Amino acid sequence: MHLNKTLAIFFLAAASCGAGAQSAGQLNVICSAPAEWCNLISTVYSRTSGLKVNMSLRGTGEALAQLIAEKENPKTDIWFGGTGDPHLQAAEQGLTLEYKSALLPQLYPWARKQAEDAKYRTVGVYLGPLGFGYNTELLARRKSPAPRSWADLLRPEFKGEIQMANPASSGTAYTMIATLVQLMGEEKAFGYMKSLHRNVSAYTRSGVGPAKAAARGETMVSISFVHDVTTEATQGFPVASSTPTEGTGAEIGSMSIVKGSRNTDAAKAFYDWALSPGAQQFGAAAKAYQLPSNAATPVDPHVPDFRKIKLIGYDYAKYGASSERRRLISRWEKEVHSLPR
Repeated sequence: MHLNKTLAIFFLAAASCGAGAQSAGQLNVICSAPAEWCNLISTVYSRTSGLKVNMSLRGTGEALAQLIAEKENPKTDIWFGGTGDPHLQAAEQGLTLEYKSALLPQLYPWARKQAEDAKYRTVGVYLGPLGFGYNTELLARRKSPAPRSWADLLRPEFKGEIQMANPASSGTAYTMIATLVQLMGEEKAFGYMKSLHRNVSAYTRSGVGPAKAAARGETMVSISFVHDVTTEATQGFPVASSTPTEGTGAEIGSMSIVKGSRNTDAAKAFYDWALSPGAQQFGAAAKAYQLPSNAATPVDPHVPDFRKIKLIGYDYAKYGASSERRRLISRWEKEVHSLPR
């Protein structure tokens, strides 16, 4: 990242935060966004607010489990990033606080709807489409065309050459299950995933793991959010991405304030800051190329062009419900994950 660009973004963020130390104290954050992004916003917000920011990195499934475990005595103030479904489940279970930021009118409709669906107990901070990553060198060596559709992933040359995450711990993988169910119907979707299982070499704990594996030549293909693949490509790895021609879903990365947190006022201030155009530029600065939720935020050219992606009408409210998530993951574990390969 160019130093001048970094400094410019830093001062934009400082202005959005109200430059200068605001108060002494601390803020406890669970961050489910990429580590570089989490660390960058932690450093900048600490310097511009005067708060000590304690940042814990967790996948969305792990973050939700932690909030449930801490319900009677919350140790977390705010949960930033990660797929929106677990945030909706946290809202449904009364784990998060209703808060209407003054910046809501600046957000894209999909981000505002996420807040409305949760009765303002969460909000959308970025949007990222689900697709495939593939190692261009491995494909060329095998003289195999890149996957362009869900159907392509069942090709025999991909046996043992696909990685995806485990939906019990990864929002990325749960987004895939929910996408396929909405796209194909539940029975056909599970039939498809049983066939796909034969080609999967590993189910990783985190959603970003398969993209990193494809980038480093450890697998030929990953099922990933497209921005995770782009991040690897910008670092010089021989990896590219595509989105399925039949249609795909997208995550609404979200943010929630923990109900009963010890530093609620500080959490609200961070929440407002994180929705500002200045703060939202830190995603691209950390090479995370999701679409920011504030419509005034400049969009990095590496962000996927959503006009060229066939998105399904993803029902975030239905598939963000705890009962539906538990049911689908349980069925996947019993009918798909348990199968031999």
